[in-house]
Amino acid sequence: MELLSPAGSIEKLFYAYEYGADAAYIGLKNFSLRAKADNFNDDEYNEIKKIKKNKKLYAALNIYFHDSDIKLLEQEIEYISLYPIDAFIVSDPGILPLLQKHFPKTDLHLSTQANCVNSNSAKLYRDMGFSRIIPGRELSLKEIEAIKNNVDNLEIEVFIHGAMCLTYSGRCFLSKYLTDRSANKGDCAHSCRWQYKVLEESERKGEFFPVIEGENFTSILSSKDLCMIDHLQDLKNAGVDSLKIEGRMKSVYYTAVVTRAYRKALDSLEGKTVENLEKYKNELFKVSHRELSTGFFYGKDDIETPTFKPYDREYSFLGTVIESLTPASPAKRTNVSEGSPPANCFNESNSPKETFIYTLDVKNQIRDSDTIEYIGPDIMYLEDSNFILLDENMRRVEKSDHGKITYLQTDKVLHSGYIIRKEIV
Repeated sequence: MELLSPAGSIEKLFYAYEYGADAAYIGLKNFSLRAKADNFNDDEYNEIKKIKKNKKLYAALNIYFHDSDIKLLEQEIEYISLYPIDAFIVSDPGILPLLQKHFPKTDLHLSTQANCVNSNSAKLYRDMGFSRIIPGRELSLKEIEAIKNNVDNLEIEVFIHGAMCLTYSGRCFLSKYLTDRSANKGDCAHSCRWQYKVLEESERKGEFFPVIEGENFTSILSSKDLCMIDHLQDLKNAGVDSLKIEGRMKSVYYTAVVTRAYRKALDSLEGKTVENLEKYKNELFKVSHRELSTGFFYGKDDIETPTFKPYDREYSFLGTVIESLTPASPAKRTNVSEGSPPANCFNESNSPKETFIYTLDVKNQIRDSDTIEYIGPDIMYLEDSNFILLDENMRRVEKSDHGKITYLQTDKVLHSGYIIRKEIV
């Protein structure tokens, strides 16, 4: 089965591929249901070509197109053709003639927004030119298996991790009604996450629906998150071809950790030896998430019950390792880190360890008093409480914040693409 990860930016695309995705999906500006994601524009196609290599890339054109949108799409065709796109994710059949004319060799994938939930519809879409469908999330595993068995030459892709929408296949009008921001045009205000205090139906005066709420969540409309990490064999048995992780608007940390966990689980399922598999799977709980469920795959009771718990967030994402500079010799450590402890600051013995300096991309404040962890594609984590932070002039600093040029000196061997985090105490 293919592992498909979200990429709302160039950086996230790199981490999706780096941490084990076979394919990634992006949004193109103006035509994606995640308008608030960074999405892709300008000359970013050049960067994508450099990092894509032999991986797959899918582009979401999954808004519902008005005539003005189709006109804009026609104007952007030449620009879109610059991207190395393997498939378009489409919900509106009205743009098929345009795509088939200009991209005859590019696959078409039917978005979950199209609400395909039966074999007859699946056959119709296949005959229209779709090579893959992403059925409505309301289907059970048995229903997915029935479509797979009844429709030849059609791939099936399903969401297996991430946020769930409270409405039928995500076709929600609540945001449009309350804020004039249409979810079906990519501008959802996430009104279902707002903190509603009380609800009263007009014909039932005095009867109030209790709303149990906590920080950053509300129970009546807030659905649970999806997690199928322990059920991949069932998905395979049902004939699923591609496993999709939700989250183009989420962090690099989310993309990397979730992708890595599913990569390890899939490798194990395929017969490969994966050491510490359960620990890699448990890393999912170190990413911000709401109460987890198995969605509609095994029935409706679990997912139809709203979550009564707030977001669970155990770790803070601090930044990433960009590159390694020339290793610093122990004799020079005091010079490059003026005001630092003596030369044995990385070793309690009198034989100082060799240390290295790395360029960081700081996302959230790092302090030299922190105990931090580095994670990599095949490194669970390395703990470090004995490092030095350096500013752009290689002078020691106590802390560094987002946007500042920062170097880190440590005796740990790190690599470009490693992620830095710390436990929230």
